[in-house]
Amino acid sequence: MLSGCTVSSLAARFAFFPPEPATYAVRKDEACGGGGRLVASGVPRDAAVDVLLVDTRKGNKVVAFYLRNPAARLTVLYSHGNAADLGQLYDLFVQLKVNLKVNLMGYDYSGYGASTGKPSEENTYADIEAVYQCLETEYGISQEDLILYGQSVGSGPTLHLASRLPRLRGVVLHSAILSGLRVVCHVNFTFCFDIYNNVKKIKKVKSPVLVIHGTDDDVVNWSHGNELWKLAREPYDPLWIKGGGHCNLELYPDFIRHLSKFIREMENITTKTRLKKIRQSLQPAPKKVHHRASTGTTTTFTTNCCCRIRLQGMLQVPNLLLLLLQLLQELPQVPNLQMLLLRFMQR
Repeated sequence: MLSGCTVSSLAARFAFFPPEPATYAVRKDEACGGGGRLVASGVPRDAAVDVLLVDTRKGNKVVAFYLRNPAARLTVLYSHGNAADLGQLYDLFVQLKVNLKVNLMGYDYSGYGASTGKPSEENTYADIEAVYQCLETEYGISQEDLILYGQSVGSGPTLHLASRLPRLRGVVLHSAILSGLRVVCHVNFTFCFDIYNNVKKIKKVKSPVLVIHGTDDDVVNWSHGNELWKLAREPYDPLWIKGGGHCNLELYPDFIRHLSKFIREMENITTKTRLKKIRQSLQPAPKKVHHRASTGTTTTFTTNCCCRIRLQGMLQVPNLLLLLLQLLQELPQVPNLQMLLLRFMQR
């Protein structure tokens, strides 16, 4: 059998593409009046932005940007895609903070940007846990006032944390994945070496879940978002952006419009409303209707450089392994076939 470390190392080689070199650096501001405050080079200086170094339980230090909005009632914790860092996302964060009227915390995974360590599934889990704890201790933000936002690979750490926070205000899944292997092969079962098993974790999330996905996404097929929406315990009206790809959904007018609507409703939700929804969820649910989105592109939002091109992919598996996976689908009755596959990968 493959050890957990072997599986994690193998998966990391396929899943993570941190920008090299990083698009920013972190240093202490020793200038008069700076007080040794951390600042990030490569991004605009802003008194409303805190640059943080957060210690994780894995021994890494991850960089986080906290953008304050004095009009905010809620805070968004944003987990980005697999080929971006905070320097590339800064403008998007500012736009989301202003347009959604929220505080926003974005962070770089271990091995991304100026964060130390190496990227891995387990490290991303430790990263988001540490950043959430920072929000609690440094800014007094509880889960009741928090919305988790996961884009692409970021849906993995997002659902990991969301499944552990029963009083979370809400979750946004943007171009999310069902699991790592499901991105590259159409399998309906889970291998022990798969990563980001969102297909199971989504069922543990007790807060409202908004799913946003492009119908022409050629990196993570629209079916991933659709299935996650169907599996959610408290699904919000989804946003299917007709013609939208994997990294350009912010350019469509319905993106900010629908996301703003979700934020406003989450602001106004009360304990009484939540209890009412829980009671309703125990009754047979009406048939869900897909939300059709506009294809216009007049919004001024920047795109999210979240991933490499399809040929490099988010996750790549050797052709022979794909063939074996397909064989496993077609011959499920053959005993010990999965064991043979695992032994083959060890060679």
